Amino acid sequence: MTIRNLEGLFRPTSIAVAGPSRLPGGALKLLLDRLAQSGFTGPLSLVGGSESDLADMPERFSHARAIEDLATPPDLLILTGAPGEAASLVSAAGAAGTRAAIALSAGYDRWSAEDSHAALLAARPHLLRLLGPGSLGVAAPASRLAAHLGACEAGAGDLAFVARSGTVVNATLSWARANGTGFSGIVSLGQRSDVDASDLLDWFALDYRTRAILLHLETIVHPRKFLSAARAAARSKPVVVLRSGASRERSHDGITHAGRIARPDAVFDAALARAGVLRVDTLDEMFEAAETVSRLKPVTGRRLGIVATGGSLATLAGDHLKRLGGELASLSEETTGALASLQRPGLAEANPLTLDETAPSERYASAASTMLGDRNVDAVLTVVAPSPFVDMSETANALASLATPGRGGHARRKPLLVALTAGAPLPRKALDAARVPCHGTASESVRAFMHLARYAEARDQLMAAPPSLPTDFSPDVESARAVVRATLDRGETWLTPPDVRKVLAAYGIAQVESRFASDPAQAAAIATEMLPAAGRLALKLVSPELPFKSDVGGVVLDLTTPEAVEAAAGDLLARIATTHPQARVTGIVLQPMVRHAHASEIFIGLADDATFGPVIAFGHGGTGVEVMGDVALALPPLDLNLAEALIRRTRVSRLLEGFRDRPRADMHAIALTLVKVSQIAIDIPEIREMDLNPLAADHRGALALDGRIAVAEPVVHPGRSGRSRLAVLPYPQEWERMLTLKDGSTVKVSPVKPEDEDRYRRFFEEKVTPEDLRLRFFAPVKEFSHAFMARLVQLDYARAMAFAASDPASGEILGVVRLHADPDHQTGEYAIIVQSGLKGKGLGWALMQLIIDYAAADGIATIKGEVLKENTTMLAMCGALGFSVHPSPDDESIAEVTLPVAAGHTAAD
Repeated sequence: MTIRNLEGLFRPTSIAVAGPSRLPGGALKLLLDRLAQSGFTGPLSLVGGSESDLADMPERFSHARAIEDLATPPDLLILTGAPGEAASLVSAAGAAGTRAAIALSAGYDRWSAEDSHAALLAARPHLLRLLGPGSLGVAAPASRLAAHLGACEAGAGDLAFVARSGTVVNATLSWARANGTGFSGIVSLGQRSDVDASDLLDWFALDYRTRAILLHLETIVHPRKFLSAARAAARSKPVVVLRSGASRERSHDGITHAGRIARPDAVFDAALARAGVLRVDTLDEMFEAAETVSRLKPVTGRRLGIVATGGSLATLAGDHLKRLGGELASLSEETTGALASLQRPGLAEANPLTLDETAPSERYASAASTMLGDRNVDAVLTVVAPSPFVDMSETANALASLATPGRGGHARRKPLLVALTAGAPLPRKALDAARVPCHGTASESVRAFMHLARYAEARDQLMAAPPSLPTDFSPDVESARAVVRATLDRGETWLTPPDVRKVLAAYGIAQVESRFASDPAQAAAIATEMLPAAGRLALKLVSPELPFKSDVGGVVLDLTTPEAVEAAAGDLLARIATTHPQARVTGIVLQPMVRHAHASEIFIGLADDATFGPVIAFGHGGTGVEVMGDVALALPPLDLNLAEALIRRTRVSRLLEGFRDRPRADMHAIALTLVKVSQIAIDIPEIREMDLNPLAADHRGALALDGRIAVAEPVVHPGRSGRSRLAVLPYPQEWERMLTLKDGSTVKVSPVKPEDEDRYRRFFEEKVTPEDLRLRFFAPVKEFSHAFMARLVQLDYARAMAFAASDPASGEILGVVRLHADPDHQTGEYAIIVQSGLKGKGLGWALMQLIIDYAAADGIATIKGEVLKENTTMLAMCGALGFSVHPSPDDESIAEVTLPVAAGHTAAD
């Protein structure tokens, strides 16, 4: 379950508190008083309870001995008693119609696994949602709900906050009260026996009162569910995550470089980035982000204009901006001229703009307004220092006026941030009223601006359309799987060098020539064949027990004769037998020495994380890959856009871009290699770790010089099916097929993917009439922007599916059907459109049959849709397919169609 019955948690119609209370002294009275005084208008009841509990009961409450005795069954039940009694109370409440329960605690109350499981089992038959145990409770100011034991009350606002820790909840409540920040909802998760962060992401993503979501997390139990919910939420509003607990994690004991590099917290970071979520590292940063993302729209870039009191404050702010990856905006000549009369005499630089200590409030407002009007500026920060000559509150009021509706100014279109460096309390009342973020230092404001920039970039990455993969990329999956299966059947955990070559070749990964020899004599014979073309050879040890060859001196370079190869091989094997007598040595590998004058050594790896499954690593290669620390991580599946973004997150990317006489490396080839490794992770779950280290990357491409692959039987990760280790569902290739239409013609049907954006747009623009578009979208559609198209082609396959029927010869889209599941994955809403000239050929019927089959296979119980009543063709087809048709209660021009889907259902012919 996700959001089912969470209305009972956030919008209850009646509340019961069940005792006798185990809460510490005064806690029950605090809870009861808060509920009574919150303005909640529904019935309030105390069930059971000791004499002291009854003594604390406000007049607003009624009392009953048992839930069954209540005149009005509670919509929300708050458990304050012994854990062993919870299951019976939950069962009785569920039978009475209760939708949600909170297992409340003043501290972190850890129930036994038995008690927690019993309560959950009691709740499930009734679909009752359980929050906790160990929860401080819930606040929903718009519903006048204060069912919590937090440090203070929560004011109304548009920020949702969900925390694992009660102390983090208390710290946030206190900060919010001091800074005038309000909430649409606050939830203390506790032990998460049922309701978890993913459920709440789905709830607040759909909540119109919520403008931004803050999460405090420690661990993620169901990664696929979480990433799906986080991605859906982040597409519509900012999601900020603070994680604690990384310092308690053990270093990963990997058997490859990739396995050692992919530390759990780094993988967590990569997962959040994939979902478009903004991560912060401290409570202070979270508060800064909350102050900013809940008040301002995302920026379009990292270009900041700065206005400050005095030169030092101005330059300090600019310096900090550059350290964090931002840039000082380059102002236009017109803006520079307009600012000249405002800045301190004798200074020529317009950004940062320095004002003297006597500058009146109007000058700050004028300077900020002028900068905001420059198209080269994405946001403006105004830093105001105290002065005996100027009233800081007047300056704050003047700046607030720039963002006040009806007063004009650019701050309603671009972000304005203010730093009042006066110490607490800050004169910020007018700024808060105008929703202008206000901080106590310039560094806080700069960090806040960068939060906005990072969020905007993450959102854009979610919507980016990747280039198409080469049409000739068709890996030989079965041959690669056969190699891996044979290795496992032999009881081995490492692929041999020849087998590594076979797997890489099956996926078209370029690699240096490599020949395996079992002894020095065979090595000499192979060298005789290789040296005429190679000139020089490298000799490498092969031992499953010694995967890091350089650590044991297992690499010999620049061998120029067969005799030198034989001698080096003999010396190497003898030395290893002495220094590592327990190591099993299977032979040696010979490779030509690769001399690429302008090549950079890069690293590509694959590791397996205990929570998120496979993870791709990229960075600066060589033997020092682990200590150099220039590696970035990403979750598969990767497309070319995601691969290029992964490359850009490393320092080595600057080398690859070229400099001086070094030409730019073939970045497309490097990105394509990453995509190929990602596909290996998808296709062959038995491959647990992989190092391609180094690869020589230059303008000619990326060439793997060495590789090793560790294998094991697939692991079933929590929150994922046994057939897939991935936390992000890959492209569902199994749903590709050919369909035969009524006239005997065939069409190719495949799931829609991001690369389809251009041909999907051509379909709308060239093949569908304006009238058919109106019938599909219920309104005329005049522009097919990237943002519009991205929502149609960028699918989270865990929640949505779209099938495009195409001409097998031209690839032209002929029609599309889509299904989007609700967060509970019980109901899916369909939509369909076909080329206007193809009606009557059975394409729409065939696509509807396919989407019904998909819904049944995906566990969706009901398909629904909305159809304009004038669209009689669609309504007739729905009736023939078995849909029931009813008038919409909200719009008389619309009909609602509904089809129950049975498991294993096959659509009628």
